[in-house]
Amino acid sequence: MNHLPQAWGRPRDDIYGHYNSSFLPQSYAGSQQPITHTQQPIVTGTSVLAVRYSTGVVIAADNLASYGSLARFTDVHRLKPFNSRAVVGFGGDVSDMQYLDRLLGSLDVEENYNAGSDEGKEGGGKPLMSARNLHTYLSKVMYKRRSDFNPLWNALLVCGLDDEGAPFLASADLLGTTFSAPTLATGFGAHLAQPILRTVVPDEEASKQLSKEKAVEAVKECMKVLFYRDARSMNEYSICVVDQAGVELKEDEKLENQSWAFADRIKGYGTQTV
Repeated sequence: MNHLPQAWGRPRDDIYGHYNSSFLPQSYAGSQQPITHTQQPIVTGTSVLAVRYSTGVVIAADNLASYGSLARFTDVHRLKPFNSRAVVGFGGDVSDMQYLDRLLGSLDVEENYNAGSDEGKEGGGKPLMSARNLHTYLSKVMYKRRSDFNPLWNALLVCGLDDEGAPFLASADLLGTTFSAPTLATGFGAHLAQPILRTVVPDEEASKQLSKEKAVEAVKECMKVLFYRDARSMNEYSICVVDQAGVELKEDEKLENQSWAFADRIKGYGTQTV
């Protein structure tokens, strides 16, 4: 059946003239139409959070991708290692995340083609791209797309080691705005997780004294809070530690002993007895 607008009920061409199809999309009528872009994210991931400690960075994100309010995909991994010195965490639109992941894959091949090995200088080639340089690159990509009025609907956290081997953590958003701090979070994590992380790491000096174990513990506690408080999160998540030893990524972590058994003690939950 022909569902195109030209076939809808209308006066006869031989009496009233031919149907004016100039406004139709090019696939219908062959007319030239303005270029359009995605105006809102569709399938999205929620918070990414990270904390800097004395010798590295811990970053985490849950594995859920939501289609609006529907928890549609439960195995989407939003932490992407770039090399042994840098990891990118993606919040926001999943399709734009996949585009950036392919872009970074091409960049990784180009950057390391002549490196000799994955160890950079030690392998006899040029050094690997640091997390700081990767963050600069991504912030320029985000700003360029924003300037084209075709933004990538993502909030990024870039973590790892800088050129001197010191821990590095910074963010970039869909406008190309950048920010760096000892603790960072995107999405609802900026409201729910950041206060917890800032009690553990209130300033730069505290970050330099923080141990890896306490940093991991703080991030896991925040993931539990987000599971309970953010309707777009879930109890399965990815967590990654980046330090001088390289990238340690776990993509199928699960919150232990987490249930809603406590909910019956909350006023307003379930059937009420008057």
